[in-house]
Amino acid sequence: MSAKEFWGVIEAYGAQIWPAQLVFFIIAIVLIAWLFLKPSRLSNALLKLYFVFSFGWSGIVFFMILGREISGRSYFLGSLFVVVALLFAVDIYRRKMAFCLPQANWQRWITLILMLVVLCYPLFSIALGRSFPAIIFPGTLPCPTTALALVLLTTALPRVDKLIYFLLLFWAIPFPPFIQIPKYGVYEDGIMLCIGIYSLIMLVTHWREKPALSN
Repeated sequence: MSAKEFWGVIEAYGAQIWPAQLVFFIIAIVLIAWLFLKPSRLSNALLKLYFVFSFGWSGIVFFMILGREISGRSYFLGSLFVVVALLFAVDIYRRKMAFCLPQANWQRWITLILMLVVLCYPLFSIALGRSFPAIIFPGTLPCPTTALALVLLTTALPRVDKLIYFLLLFWAIPFPPFIQIPKYGVYEDGIMLCIGIYSLIMLVTHWREKPALSN
């Protein structure tokens, strides 16, 4: 697929699902603001539920239905994101992961900056000359949604579902430099690449889990 054909699929997809991308985006902003201002079991559970729907949407609606022309491996890639969605669903009940702003001041600022950058994905698209409906939004497209999830997963370290982490790193690190950017010109996904590298470093340095706190 050429870059022109790729962006044609993205544009058609954006037009077909409108205004779903805006709804997912606004919900993400509200839930993240709630989590950072007042972390709780409820805000954590709702964010995980959000990822159940957003990764499920990316896997089924994007890869398997409306955007399946993008890759000959669309069903494999779609299945990957469906598995991520199911794992987030399981953790709603397991409650292994707890998202919150890190206590370390430097990590807190990095988390806030990276989160802001991810939420600015649509602005980067506009700056790169894209127009609706080809603008990239977190929530309904796999790359910005992956970047969003990885930022939050770093805040839950070391008690994270490492399978979710690995699956998202598999998407975040190799795809932008080898496919998304050189082949299709999706320069916005440099954001996902940087967050993937940061997330990998954080995972390695916070690998060992601490005992769970008793209620």
